[in-house]
Amino acid sequence: MTLDDPIDDLLDVLDLTREGSTTFHVASPDGAGADLGDSAGDVFSGRSQPQAHGRVFGGQVLAQSVIAAGRTVSGAEGAADHPRRIHSMHGYFLRAGDDQRPIRFLVERMRDGHSFSARRVHAVQDGRILLSMITSFQDEADGLDHQSEMPQVAGPDGLPSDAEILAGIDHPAARHLARRAVEIKHVEGALFLEAGDPVAQQHVWLRVPRTLPDDPLLHAAVLAYSSDFSLLEPILRRHGLVWGDRRLRPASLDHAMWFHRTPRADQWILYRQASPSAQNGRGLGHGLMFGQDGTLMASVAQEGMVRVKE
Repeated sequence: MTLDDPIDDLLDVLDLTREGSTTFHVASPDGAGADLGDSAGDVFSGRSQPQAHGRVFGGQVLAQSVIAAGRTVSGAEGAADHPRRIHSMHGYFLRAGDDQRPIRFLVERMRDGHSFSARRVHAVQDGRILLSMITSFQDEADGLDHQSEMPQVAGPDGLPSDAEILAGIDHPAARHLARRAVEIKHVEGALFLEAGDPVAQQHVWLRVPRTLPDDPLLHAAVLAYSSDFSLLEPILRRHGLVWGDRRLRPASLDHAMWFHRTPRADQWILYRQASPSAQNGRGLGHGLMFGQDGTLMASVAQEGMVRVKE
């Protein structure tokens, strides 16, 4: 099932169904080592957004894992009306998923301390783990406060969106990407057909162009979803490559994200992206996400496989 409106479709994909509880048992394989006992867990399920290539979009699984973990977290002393907010996530993409089959999310409640809660999430399809992630949540607290300065670049007004650029390309993949729920604008120009200057950095504006519900967990999940669209592009840009290059074989390997302040995914976010290194068929992307007022919302890092088949 795919809803006609892309934003409604994304919200539906992130509205996971809780299937019940489970138990995780940790012990040595041969029974000779320490038995760490059982820990409580929860099971959620959700559908995928159909993709032109038939594989599940990694950002979708990241976002769904954030939702699944967050729904098991309450606040200090069980204050359900003030749940702890996600501050970090670290995940590995292990297998490609089938976008026509449901995904189950197994959430292990690793720890609930005085200020922090930790959760491990396995995204599973047909008994195979697609993504394994550890997330951490924290109560709001006072403390030291500083941030990096937002770069001075052209604002989103007047820049063409990716959807507008793709509208002029007669190809099924282009028509599919033009329907994304997230509006994206490249400051230095999109990498669909033209590479531009060979530099290992770029700036991208992004937002969901409609007011979203006032749910901090949802906004964090949508920001995680959005973070996976373009973080490997500085690698391509540095080497004069474009997404339309038939030789290109890219794939995300891992993804880490730190939420510094509470974001709004329905307001413009400037995503500063750079790649410090590419080697051995892999490349690393770093990103900083700023609100339009200059507030640093999140930091992101991702390593990807970037192979060029001659």
